[in-house]
Amino acid sequence: MMAPMTNHAPEGTDAAQTAGGAAAGSTAALVDPGAPADPVAVSGKLEQVIATQVRHYRTANGLSAAELAARTGLSKAMISRIETATTSCSLTTLQRLADGLKIPVTALFRGADTDRDATFTKNGQGSLTVRSGTQHGHEYRVLGALKGRTDALEPTLVTLTDASDVFPLFQHPGTEFIYMLAGKMVYGHGAYEYTMEAGDSLLLDGEGPHGPLELLELPIKFLAISAK
Repeated sequence: MMAPMTNHAPEGTDAAQTAGGAAAGSTAALVDPGAPADPVAVSGKLEQVIATQVRHYRTANGLSAAELAARTGLSKAMISRIETATTSCSLTTLQRLADGLKIPVTALFRGADTDRDATFTKNGQGSLTVRSGTQHGHEYRVLGALKGRTDALEPTLVTLTDASDVFPLFQHPGTEFIYMLAGKMVYGHGAYEYTMEAGDSLLLDGEGPHGPLELLELPIKFLAISAK
């Protein structure tokens, strides 16, 4: 008769560790397949952003955490960890969340990059710049600029209050957009002339000489936006 077989832990292995491994194996199905095997609790800026977006889109879709878990194939516990920013999401998990919420993956990162330069200018403010013709009733007020950007737009509010004979022409790289706010004038671009009044606009190549040729109704005010 054969002796009954007995199970022995591998030599050098703690029995408690073996039991613990078996217990861990019983919950493996609840772990996000796309997450690291032993995820570490984290709460960084990116995790906070993702948590906010997942919670926002889930509630906007009227989904419970359990319903989102069913849609994505993730566990309810994993959804909870994501929404409390206590775990980092793998790319696979992010894709599952986006598919389950029916949004682009990039929507989950909305708000992650918030340190961007902006300029706000109140009515009547902005920096005055001296250009040819300024002393003849031509005012150029720069409405904003972004630091360190060579491709930034340059918006300028131009006010003409004196029908002088000084009509400066400009040439510069890039393009320029002009939008008439008040008054009436003839604006030149190269060999062409355009009679412009409030509501009219003109998009032009900045390399061509351009500027007011004749001021018909004062005061004249227009917005000029140039881009390099």
